[in-house]
Amino acid sequence: MDSFAIQSTTVDASHPLTADELAHACGVRIDWVVELVDIGIIESQVPSRLPTQWRFQGADLQRALVAARLERDFGTNLDAAALIIDLQYEVRRLKTVLLARGLGREF
Repeated sequence: MDSFAIQSTTVDASHPLTADELAHACGVRIDWVVELVDIGIIESQVPSRLPTQWRFQGADLQRALVAARLERDFGTNLDAAALIIDLQYEVRRLKTVLLARGLGREF
């Protein structure tokens, strides 16, 4: 029987991801993470010009993974991915508002 090890990392306010860890989690190079920051898809919790000092939260990882999937599966460039991600977030926010006001049904 084959065995294998799984390594996991908890991402929360007290354990943010470095830019290298974020790149590794997405299966990309660090320059791709720099592009995400430049475009505004993700934002470092530690303002710095040096990617080695950047720190990211779980929501940043989620957005980066969505951007990677859009780029990989649909050939979307990162500017378009940023727009799609923002629109997805806005749709979810508006659905939540409608549900809270009793004006919508579960979507």
